Amino acid sequence: MTAPSDPNDFPHRRSIRSFVVRAGRMGTGQSRALADLGPRFVLPYAPTVLDFDATFGRLGPVILEIGFGMGDATAAIAQAMPDTRFLGVEVHTPGVGALLKHIGEKELANVRIVQHDAVEVLEHMIAPGSLAGVHVFFPDPWHKKRHHKRRLIQSPFVALLASRLAPGGRLHCATDWLPYAEQMLEVLSGEPLLENTADGYAPRPDYRPLTKFENRGLKLGHGVWDLVFRKRIP
Repeated sequence: MTAPSDPNDFPHRRSIRSFVVRAGRMGTGQSRALADLGPRFVLPYAPTVLDFDATFGRLGPVILEIGFGMGDATAAIAQAMPDTRFLGVEVHTPGVGALLKHIGEKELANVRIVQHDAVEVLEHMIAPGSLAGVHVFFPDPWHKKRHHKRRLIQSPFVALLASRLAPGGRLHCATDWLPYAEQMLEVLSGEPLLENTADGYAPRPDYRPLTKFENRGLKLGHGVWDLVFRKRIP
């Protein structure tokens, strides 16, 4: 797929989604966290560029995480990097509730959440050149060939991500599905605004914690591939 000349042009975003909204079960703790902490930490989607300083009430670099799942890694990274601000985007309500529960338990003040489609959030709420980093950990690999068009990491979307990164900002993707890792490497390497920080796949950075699922897979001999690209400095 060829990247559009305008990084805001993501032509198939409304007809082809990279996610399916599933009805997941909400635990009592997640429901309570959603009710108690949601009004403070969940930002309503609006087609207006966020003022990060006003949104977080503090200064610091901003890292966007797309599809944080149940929020385990997000919370761990945010706790380890208290001077960095984290904006998590997730469509599934149980995951939002789970991350809010982590926020409450760990007393995290540097995390905010938007429950909405990441493409529209990037297009309308994130200013160009404003992000220090983007994390995309274990997005749905859409294993079947006929579903590959639903994969998140495709050229137009990567061009949009790159446009929102500040010079020197990093895009970090990770997957446990080798065919998707190969596609990611090809797509990211083809984006002219980005350069690879490694010779191919990168070692897992220390800040990305091992999830229970990932650790179990590694013990069974399954692979995990990290890709860390940097926005070129003019």
